Amino acid sequence: MSILGAVLTGGRSSRFGSNKAFAMLAGDSLASHARAAIRPYCAEVIQVGGADGIPDQPEPGLGPLGGIAGALDYAAAHGFRCVLTIGCDMPRLPDGLIEALMRREPSYCADAPVLGLWPAALGAHLMAHLSLGHDRSMRGWARAIGAIPIASPHPIANVNTPADLAAL
Repeated sequence: MSILGAVLTGGRSSRFGSNKAFAMLAGDSLASHARAAIRPYCAEVIQVGGADGIPDQPEPGLGPLGGIAGALDYAAAHGFRCVLTIGCDMPRLPDGLIEALMRREPSYCADAPVLGLWPAALGAHLMAHLSLGHDRSMRGWARAIGAIPIASPHPIANVNTPADLAAL
């Protein structure tokens, strides 16, 4: 299995009020739940961003694309073919969604584009995209590389506020 898993934890969590990667749900952190969701599909799972993760590239503060660039760089340097990314604020995924993403790369969840499968070879493209000051939105980059949007069969829980977490 030559897929690297990457849990993106470098966000500001401004609506949450504290680092949501460490917020607890059913006895585990949100980041741990996200890691568990992708672990069966990956040879290794890393954390990207934040104090404990590999660094965003080319620098912090670029949103999810900076985290994905860091993961793609790590993947290329360590011999992985693809990176499966997930946000730390996605503790539960609908059955079958990751399997649908795995059928073709690049692909991403149309409802939550940080969840995606990206060939490691796209790292240089993403770095160039970021250096040119292009649109830093996930959907904008996904369109630029011809990634396939995959619809989620059910709504995806996304924790942006303490109320979102309490509702799970």
